[in-house]
Amino acid sequence: MKNPNPDTAPSHPLTDEEFQKVKTLLGREPNQTELAIFSVMWSEHCSYKSSRVHLKRFPTEGEAVLHGPGENAGVVDIGEGWVAVFKIESHNHPSFIEPYQGAATGVGGILRDIFTMGARPIALLNSLRFGPLENPKNRYLLEHVVAGIAGYGNCIGVPTVGGEICFNEIYSKNPLVNVFCLGIAKREDIVTAAAGGVGNPVIYVGSRTGRDGIHGATMASAELTQSAEKRHTVQVGDPFTEKLLLEACLELMKKEWVIGIQDMGAAGLTSSASEMADRGEVGLDIDVSQVPRREEGMTPEEVMISESQERMLLVVEKGKEKEVAAIFEKWDLEMAVIGHVTEERFLTVREEGRVVARIPVPALTAEAPVHDRPMVQPRFQEFIQSLNMDAIQEPKSYSEALFTLLGSPALASKEWVYQQYDHMVRTNTLIGPGAGAAVIRLKESNRALAMTVDGNSGYCLLNPYTGGAIAVAEAARNLVCVGAKPIALSDCLNFGNPERPETMWHFAAVIEGMSDACKKFKVPVVSGNVSFYNEAREMGIYPTPVVGMVGLIEDVGTVLTAGFKAQDEKIVLIGETLDELGGSEYLKVIHSQERGYPPILHFDKEKGLHDLILKATGEGLLRSAQDCSEGGLAVALAEACLLSSTFVGAIIKLEPISIRMDAFLFSESQSRAIVTVKEDDLSRLRKLAEEMSLSASIIGVTGGSALDIRMEGRSGSIIHLPLEKMREAHSAGLKKYFQA
Repeated sequence: MKNPNPDTAPSHPLTDEEFQKVKTLLGREPNQTELAIFSVMWSEHCSYKSSRVHLKRFPTEGEAVLHGPGENAGVVDIGEGWVAVFKIESHNHPSFIEPYQGAATGVGGILRDIFTMGARPIALLNSLRFGPLENPKNRYLLEHVVAGIAGYGNCIGVPTVGGEICFNEIYSKNPLVNVFCLGIAKREDIVTAAAGGVGNPVIYVGSRTGRDGIHGATMASAELTQSAEKRHTVQVGDPFTEKLLLEACLELMKKEWVIGIQDMGAAGLTSSASEMADRGEVGLDIDVSQVPRREEGMTPEEVMISESQERMLLVVEKGKEKEVAAIFEKWDLEMAVIGHVTEERFLTVREEGRVVARIPVPALTAEAPVHDRPMVQPRFQEFIQSLNMDAIQEPKSYSEALFTLLGSPALASKEWVYQQYDHMVRTNTLIGPGAGAAVIRLKESNRALAMTVDGNSGYCLLNPYTGGAIAVAEAARNLVCVGAKPIALSDCLNFGNPERPETMWHFAAVIEGMSDACKKFKVPVVSGNVSFYNEAREMGIYPTPVVGMVGLIEDVGTVLTAGFKAQDEKIVLIGETLDELGGSEYLKVIHSQERGYPPILHFDKEKGLHDLILKATGEGLLRSAQDCSEGGLAVALAEACLLSSTFVGAIIKLEPISIRMDAFLFSESQSRAIVTVKEDDLSRLRKLAEEMSLSASIIGVTGGSALDIRMEGRSGSIIHLPLEKMREAHSAGLKKYFQA
């Protein structure tokens, strides 16, 4: 980032050009409070100034979409008068500086995004990225991030039902903590975040304001330097107060006289006030001396940009102040009238009546800078895509290769993590952590919602368009494999410094790939988050888009799981396996290489796979379904064995193949799934596959106490691993780093 303007304080990192624009918009020099307000509202974190031109590519409308990007969370119709409300957000920098509080307040913030819409949060997921666990610092970060997620989610009583964790050296100096939340509401109970009604009171509710989190938004919009110097920018959370705030707000929002409500997240009171005014095309006049505080001597600037947690801003009809006060008093929470709505579209800030800031609302929102930054393909791109397979020897033992893969942290069981989460609270969880997608039943109906988070940064490094498209495809595949039709997604786009043309080249290509996949699969983007400046010491992370996708199951009785169910059921591989080892976990773990071209994604084949599985599920043909992704066919088969509640193995008999054996077993070719069916249903499944122009190959049967893979014409087993040995490797792969 350019040096701050010499006329500004170091804590307000506006560029020279931006500072001049501020003066033009105001028609004068800004004072210190105004400068603070502009600095947070024009930060990358709040203004999306480097990403807006590219985000326009996303499809955001659909039959079920009620509210898309621009609100606190996306809202989609799920039938029978109900809606799903969901969003994914990042809390990356804070989680490196103070991992427990950074992760905890990430959970708290995303919960508020959901219930501020009038929805009750019912599920949390998270997507995490860390450096290798051999490094004590990375183990410390993972341990305390997990503790923060558990500490907040468990206390507030919202189940953490799934997620993903990936490891790579590139995240050692900049881990990623992305948190997804889903809530439900009756359609008529949805409340938006728009102020309205000239003269209506502006009301502050929740915790008192302190100095924690000041300049959190600007900190998140710059590269990480010395973490100790930035601890004051990390918020401190209180899940017990948040629980009270949640219940109080949901009770309040049942009242017809609530006009609008928004949580005080990034940029605190500044963002909530200016964004509510902008959405309602009005102004707000607030007096910071009326804001409840827990610290003495706070300046107007500090009050306006503090990011203290568990606070909300709302507008209600004039004359209803006592009713609001009664509700919050009932829940033992503070409430204060701090201002009113004005016709003039200005954000006016006073201190004991004296004006300390007066800014046109559009200057903070619509007129914020927009940068169409230069882009250039990195010089190394062609080099890392090259891969000489002739120089890579096939393993001497495929059993040992699979055993090693199952025990690698990326593919190993994450039980050590999710056993710390309460994933059964509220008793709605049908499929919890450890599966490709989680499923939550809706007690009020016979329906269920499935949700997943996915993203492969290695693919995005090697080919960002393909990596972005695969992130969407794999999320959708995980949903259909539990019997859910994908309906919408929220994205969290984690990238390095946008001022680097190479970063923006990756960003634009990822967006293009995601957008094309969304259009093909008819899955609109209804909410999301962009997190730039994920780098330290000029070393950026891999391009890491994370997709949080939601699917609808109309009949809860049709929910599928991945584990084999019984002996002597046919195992069918749907889709083709190609010689595609580029970017694979096999190449990374067994051969220590991250290079090559990622697997090709054919949109029509992928969509055909989704339709086939959903059709077969609806007809009751499938006994289990497991997608093939990281680790390939062999790992998918092993996981289906390990996820079997009846401890069922598999006997696989393959026909001769035309590609390398390691490619056949560990290629991550897309648009594939393993399903099991009873003998009587096999012909119908094959007919459906033929109608979808997909291959459906019988590769074996369930049974025995091992995964045994053989091939016609070859003596002995290619892979033979007893279930107990696989379970041992899979179970110990992650938790061994945290055993005393």
